[in-house]
Amino acid sequence: MSENETAPAPRIVLNWDARLARRLVTPLKDSWVRPNHLTTVRLILGLLGAAAFVPGTYEWSNVGALLVVVSNFLDHTDGELARISGKSSRLGHLYDLASDALVTILTFIALGVGVGAKSTLNLPLPPVALGSIAGCAIALIFYLRMRIEERFGKAGTLQASLGGFETEDVLYLLPLMTLFDASAPVLIAASLCAPVFALWVVVDYRRVIQQPLTVQSSSG
Repeated sequence: MSENETAPAPRIVLNWDARLARRLVTPLKDSWVRPNHLTTVRLILGLLGAAAFVPGTYEWSNVGALLVVVSNFLDHTDGELARISGKSSRLGHLYDLASDALVTILTFIALGVGVGAKSTLNLPLPPVALGSIAGCAIALIFYLRMRIEERFGKAGTLQASLGGFETEDVLYLLPLMTLFDASAPVLIAASLCAPVFALWVVVDYRRVIQQPLTVQSSSG
């Protein structure tokens, strides 16, 4: 490779949920539907899902898990529609990130409220505190990914994946966990694992921002 040539941009391989999301929104490419509309639907469903965890009952916890999973999947649709239709915007991107953070934090806080309402476990911290720790750690991860993406583009924020699944796809197991009435173990695991993963992302963020920006030449 000569010094005038630049390395090709990393190829972004879509995971299974992103692939399905792209298929579903492709018919909307030239319609009046904009990515912000999908973000709003995702936000509403996510907030309803979080609220459903508050009573702490078996039935409502399962409803909440289903709504959160659907909301999590819809989080891919707005981005895919923006990419294939060219309807992306800075404001829409920030709206999407804010929705992600709000739904995540409130979901885990509400899960903590629900666990506290029914659980008799002797926990080291109040369930609400555990939920807040998990939610805020995940929100920090979202924020750092945003900063990396601003510097290096979408390819810079790719997560480790296996078989077409990313780390965050563990949320799709939430209905299975609530089905077996395991909200308390899920809350405890999230409060322990999320801060560890956030610490790893902080270290990776510090490493990434020290790298020089890659200037890509335009093809003519």
